[in-house]
Amino acid sequence: MPLALWALALSAFAIGTTEFVIVGLIPTIAASLGVSLPSAGLLVSLYALGVAIGAPVLTALTGRVPRKQLLLALMLLFTIGNLLAWMAPGYATLMAARVLTGLAHGVFFSIGSTIATGLVSKEKAASAIALMFTGLTVALVTGVPLGTFIGQTFGWQTTFLAVSLLGVIAIIGSAILVPANIAPSKPASMLTQLAVLKKPRLLLVYAMTTLGYGGTFIAFTYLAPILQDVAGFSASSVSLVMLVYGVSVAFGNIWGGRLADQLGPVRALQIVFGLLAMVLLALTFTASNKWLALATVLLWGAVAFGNVPGLQVYVVRRAERDAPGALDVASGLNIAAFNVGIALGAWGGGLIVTHLGLMATPWIGALVVLGALALTSLAGWLDRRDALLAAHAFRFSADPVLDSGGRFHPH
Repeated sequence: MPLALWALALSAFAIGTTEFVIVGLIPTIAASLGVSLPSAGLLVSLYALGVAIGAPVLTALTGRVPRKQLLLALMLLFTIGNLLAWMAPGYATLMAARVLTGLAHGVFFSIGSTIATGLVSKEKAASAIALMFTGLTVALVTGVPLGTFIGQTFGWQTTFLAVSLLGVIAIIGSAILVPANIAPSKPASMLTQLAVLKKPRLLLVYAMTTLGYGGTFIAFTYLAPILQDVAGFSASSVSLVMLVYGVSVAFGNIWGGRLADQLGPVRALQIVFGLLAMVLLALTFTASNKWLALATVLLWGAVAFGNVPGLQVYVVRRAERDAPGALDVASGLNIAAFNVGIALGAWGGGLIVTHLGLMATPWIGALVVLGALALTSLAGWLDRRDALLAAHAFRFSADPVLDSGGRFHPH
């Protein structure tokens, strides 16, 4: 794999740490700032909204900026956002810092996915995206557990200072490893960009992404309170459970990429979404037992992010057909869809916790993921129908017929 992919993975590691470390710190932040668990959970939603806004809008606005310069600028913005979170005097400033950091996140992953697929042959596209997203999984393995431990030991502000240092390392890595001659995609006109939102098949993929991630984050946002209040883990043990989860995610992400390469993205997504719904439902019954809860979290990690490569490859393939002049925009909208799902899932999870309790979040999340599975099956059926229609049209046009003069001509 090209070194540029490893540079993208390094930046993804820093971004992944700041995105997901908040999950392990929600009880700590809620107690420190004197807010409720659902209010602390909104820090997840607001970050995701920043990503959702930044991915399509800023990706379109920065289409002419050289890729390396844009990557470095994004990581600088990311670092500034985390420094602001470190110095935040209260809840409102922390929310603003999360939105600012999310803006950088959105553009990074939208252009990163198209760069990654452009660096390798088509049959390795899913694996290339999986390698870039490995930065996220490694963050879950090391950055999030360590950040959770730092936040619980030295205060949550210290975690954001540490993440800022990761941002500096990522800037240095990108400056060294990313080639300067990466050409940006041809900028799409505003009409072309807006036309992406008029493509039903792309909208279907975005809906799959939103439901798949929304269902996961209904429960994942409140994983730390579930572990502490239901399973009986101590606050200091949560970072160890997050470590187990992260190790499992690392394997699941690579497995998901290979599955998408071997079976195609739609079939791979059907398998991943089906398994994810089963695991979330199982957590409803296993959370009250420490060891069963730990085993379920291990299985959850193996499928939670296994859908990322398949979804990104599928949206790029659909965009090549439906919006070939706006691949970056189409990819950016899928990053937005990921984070709309995260935002709605975290927000909806807060409502569920308030009105139904913590343990309603896993089974309701499972129902939402089943919605993603249904939409994926619909997408597969439409693909097969299109292929059959295209094959029939080709055969019909190739069949010779006799004209009035007795000569053979194709239709």
